[in-house]
Amino acid sequence: MPSAASDAAPTDVRPANGADVVLRAFEAEGVEVCFGMPGGAILPLYDAIARGTTVRHVLARHEQGAGHMAEGYARASGEVGVALATSGPGATNLVTPLANARMDSTPLVCVTGQVRQQLIGTDAFQECDIVAVAGPLVKRAWQVRDVRELAATIHAAFRLARSGRPGPVLVDIPRDVQEALCEYVAPGRANDSAAAARATGPRAAASRTGAAAAPRTGAAPRDDAAPRSRDPEPEPGAVPLTRIAGLIADARRPVLYAGGGVVNADATAELRALAERARIPVVTTLMAKGALPESHPLWAGTPGMHGHKHANLTLNEADLVIAAGARFDDRVTGRLDAFAPGAAIVHLDADPREISKIRRADVAIVGSLRATLAAIAGAVAAPAGADAAPAGAIAAPTGADAADRGSAVADAGAAAADAGANAWLTQVDVWKRRHPLHYEQAPRELAPKPQRVLELLSDTLHARHEDVIWTTGVGQHQMWAMQYLACERTRSFCTSGGHGTMGFGTPAAVGAKAARPGAAVVCVDGDGSFQMTAQELATAVVAELPVLIVILNNQVLGMVDQWQQQFYESRRSHVDLSRPTDCAAVARGFGAAAWTVRSEAELLPALDAALACGRAAVLDVHVALGEILYPMIEPGSAAVEMVEHPALVAARSAGDAAASARDAGEDAVR
Repeated sequence: MPSAASDAAPTDVRPANGADVVLRAFEAEGVEVCFGMPGGAILPLYDAIARGTTVRHVLARHEQGAGHMAEGYARASGEVGVALATSGPGATNLVTPLANARMDSTPLVCVTGQVRQQLIGTDAFQECDIVAVAGPLVKRAWQVRDVRELAATIHAAFRLARSGRPGPVLVDIPRDVQEALCEYVAPGRANDSAAAARATGPRAAASRTGAAAAPRTGAAPRDDAAPRSRDPEPEPGAVPLTRIAGLIADARRPVLYAGGGVVNADATAELRALAERARIPVVTTLMAKGALPESHPLWAGTPGMHGHKHANLTLNEADLVIAAGARFDDRVTGRLDAFAPGAAIVHLDADPREISKIRRADVAIVGSLRATLAAIAGAVAAPAGADAAPAGAIAAPTGADAADRGSAVADAGAAAADAGANAWLTQVDVWKRRHPLHYEQAPRELAPKPQRVLELLSDTLHARHEDVIWTTGVGQHQMWAMQYLACERTRSFCTSGGHGTMGFGTPAAVGAKAARPGAAVVCVDGDGSFQMTAQELATAVVAELPVLIVILNNQVLGMVDQWQQQFYESRRSHVDLSRPTDCAAVARGFGAAAWTVRSEAELLPALDAALACGRAAVLDVHVALGEILYPMIEPGSAAVEMVEHPALVAARSAGDAAASARDAGEDAVR
């Protein structure tokens, strides 16, 4: 496996310096892979890499790519991703990955070089105050002025990145600090925070909300000002658990609304245990795709602007919404005043700022989602019919203390709850059958529909590989991927959610492959999104990380084009890519294997060849033009007012009319 670093600890006898300290801290934190690009201000760190480290370095072709690779690595592995860049443009090229990681709560440590301290503030070559630039986007940004504080700061950065609600941090190191002689000493926790606090000197950046910025109205300030260890969260209190158990017992239409926080907390087993014990349907957001296997009978789909209509109906018709690691963002709620109007809200989250930020919570627990979901599962009484749980169901936690807290409240309504649960689950199943996804297929000899490409891709990959990771860019293809790619495992779907970063898919796939080399890693991209970071194919080739990129090439910036057609009177402004780049030729130029596919008949043979080639590969699939993404919540509409495919609506209307006529005829006979 190619690497710019040796596979052993350093043997150089020269005195250690600050750059060596950084690498020893990485090694102590368990870092196995980092991603980056060298430059003048970070040369001492790259020289230390050349002298020897156990950390593999993957050379990106652009610092933005390195940042997204680190995100893909973190999302696929559950570990902290690490990216390196030089000062000035190298550092600012990391801004988009930092913003992306902030929105999607991805643990990231970015280390940047800086000009020598005596040059700071002089507008020196490639000088940039990256601490100030990145401050609003990160949990914390440090600039280390004293090499003696370097180890403590690096360790504090890792702890902060993974603590509470995960997120990005940045450590900026002037070149003279990297060169200063210093031996690595593992710091103790007692003096770690104080040392790291001193490291920033007068140019410290405050927490994720910004150095001087006041907290948002109605939101509690986040305590990111000082590094903290990742100590276990306290047990959820008895009072909120009893209230939640009572709400579940009384509810007739409960739903679990699972967000990306469940995945970040590795709480998917606890989510499933609660759902199965209480027989509650589960909707999973884009960021939580795979948190519950999508073949599970309690999975009720993905809510939101381009999710499943049956999921939006389930969420909005509920009388109890238990939000776990979800933030009620606008893409899920639609028009907020119409969202789940009759529901009590239970909000479970690691971040206190999210509680009641968008929708007021009736009951909230801030802390570890694993502990909280397990405690709730132990506190509720299972409905009488819950013994007939699906095959392979996970047993609910059975701690005596947790069970005692809620059993008195929950047992009283168990029998009635069973009848209500059956009726509610039946209604959810009716919505599933009545509101499926729909598209009209094209003949096999013509360009395939994008949805059909994804169905064939999903079936083929899952038939051949036990472990599959999907990444995507951003646009129509991303939403079709969410709809048509099956995910049975957690950490199997990696996309840019909150920030919506086009170009995320290819570098994220490279990072995911570095994290899980035994997995089949496939990026579903659009032709516009692909061209933003296509150069990272060269990284995949040189680093021998054989990812597959499948481009749904519709010769247009599809999502923008759809909005222009639907909401701007079809005035198509600068979205046309109909004189397209030959993406397959571009891929070959970077050393990847590539095929151009122009019909469904050509797709599977090309896919077979790509999967068998053993190196980075691209399928440039020219799909049917003009396909509209359905379903869709139109701007300003309620989530339940989703617009579905016209053919589906027409067929359902015809079916309803026929059923009414049939019923009328039967009544006349009687």
